[in-house]
Amino acid sequence: MLIDLHAHLVTEGMLNRHAFWGPFMKAQGFTVGHFSLGTRQPKKAVSDAQAQANLLSRMTHDARRKLMAERGVDRLVMATPSHAFMYWAEDFGNEYARICNDELSAWCAQDPEHFDFWAHANLADPKEAAREIERAVTQLGARGVCVGGANFNGLQAYSEELYPVWDKVCALDVPLMVHGYNQSVWWGERHTEDRFETTSIVGDCVDETLFPWYLICGGVLDAFPTLKTYVTHAGGMFVFQLGRLSELNKTMAPDARNKRPFMEYLQNFWFDLDVHHPALRRGVAEVVGVDRLVIGTNFGGAYDNGDLTEGLGLSDAEREKVRGGNALQLLKLSR
Repeated sequence: MLIDLHAHLVTEGMLNRHAFWGPFMKAQGFTVGHFSLGTRQPKKAVSDAQAQANLLSRMTHDARRKLMAERGVDRLVMATPSHAFMYWAEDFGNEYARICNDELSAWCAQDPEHFDFWAHANLADPKEAAREIERAVTQLGARGVCVGGANFNGLQAYSEELYPVWDKVCALDVPLMVHGYNQSVWWGERHTEDRFETTSIVGDCVDETLFPWYLICGGVLDAFPTLKTYVTHAGGMFVFQLGRLSELNKTMAPDARNKRPFMEYLQNFWFDLDVHHPALRRGVAEVVGVDRLVIGTNFGGAYDNGDLTEGLGLSDAEREKVRGGNALQLLKLSR
């Protein structure tokens, strides 16, 4: 069984919900406020209506199942697109979280054999986020919570204001899924200064490195030792710089609050193999170990790296753990 934990969903009900924030699918790209994502499309739409229709046509159950069959994927776990996390959108951020969870739940409920979802919550409003997470998990069937890696409208993973969120996640015994977001989305008209979509293409990985760094250094995992976190894009740069982070946590971070050695906190984290070369994936597998690896590919997104467990020197039993067994346990999925 192959379970992909990193896929995004946009439904018609998730679009055009706010006069300014949208989000909108326009000819120039996915648009939130002043920001437009400059994704290159195979065929440029001639109108906003055509752009929206093109996007939604790729989001149907049939379209997803067809691509899943081509890639041998048995199950997808869907999340809100990171460009639309709305941490910066004030009261609409809470409203949009509720909209997303209702839409994701309804969409997945039409084919629960193949689709599950990560809840969305507005972490800029932690108390409301905790309430929405409980609703999404206990009433709507969310398997966990997808969060950005850094900057929840000024809050960070170590901020004590976020403790009600981590407490709720632990009480519900569900994992976090960490996905960075392009920070220029909240820059307003200055978003065009983000040349080459850098805060997304590079910045996602930076934010995904910051999140576990902040959890550990900030003492969050001492306060919430059962908090489980899956970090996509192979953990950003976290795994590749693990030795540096561990050593300098002891010698150059005098304000770090972690009570145990840095490396002991790795048991709280899972990572995927979403890097482009088998040699890099072999390194991630060797450092992290097969018990903490899952599959996440940004399914249907900008690239397809094939079966991420091929060429890693893993046994059949180890590959099956990574391809689906670990995800079944982490998300408490039935086969």
